Amino acid sequence: MNPGNLQQMSARGEKIAMLTCYDASFASLCETAGMDALLVGDSLGMVLHGATSTLAVTLRDMQYHTRCVANGAKNTCIIADMPFGSYQQSPEQALHNAARLMAAGAHMVKLEGGSVMAETVRFLTARGIPVCGHLGFTPQSVHQLGGYRVQGRSVDDAQRLLEDAKALESAGAGLLVLEMVPAALAKEITAQLSIPTIGIGAGVDCNGQVLVLHDMLGIYPGKTPRFARNFMEGAESVQAALAAYVQAVKNGAFPASEHSF
Repeated sequence: MNPGNLQQMSARGEKIAMLTCYDASFASLCETAGMDALLVGDSLGMVLHGATSTLAVTLRDMQYHTRCVANGAKNTCIIADMPFGSYQQSPEQALHNAARLMAAGAHMVKLEGGSVMAETVRFLTARGIPVCGHLGFTPQSVHQLGGYRVQGRSVDDAQRLLEDAKALESAGAGLLVLEMVPAALAKEITAQLSIPTIGIGAGVDCNGQVLVLHDMLGIYPGKTPRFARNFMEGAESVQAALAAYVQAVKNGAFPASEHSF
């Protein structure tokens, strides 16, 4: 599956089920469960490396794990995070590093930031690299944002996020992750865009959902985010939990109100 298929799914009104993934074995299990897309997230810095943020993840880390996931999932759309410091300097820097992730097996790269990144998104997409945007709580800016906080609560912040979303779409982004955004705002942004939105703590009205694999399985030893649900509860196996997640996203059972802001 390529990024264009996600657009077609959204146009048909079909929800997109996405999960983070970092290795070949889980990639194969996710593909068998019917996952539409796998995000090789820089969240690996926390769930695999044991760091307190994503900031120390390197491009080499991302290349390695992207290659692992690509080896395990041959028919699933693979999106790779561009790590902190690998794309902010210039569009040319972003192109150089995005090309390395694509060579490792990604079908699309994801970068954080709003209107300030529009030039870079335009530069990449004009050169054949599909881009997924990321707005709301952006983990690479955790210190600037003052910690893990919901974004877009005030009228001004909500308007800024909406304008950022439109700027990324206009620049050529083909997908947009909305993280820790009030559900009503995420619904409005989704309604005003023609590209699919993927929510994580952003309500049920996004075109799809994503969770961190370790949160979804309840195996991360740190604090579980409010927006996560442990699908291993009541499941007989990891495979069953993955399939339950896909089904819950597809039928709108997840996220429920308690997983939203």
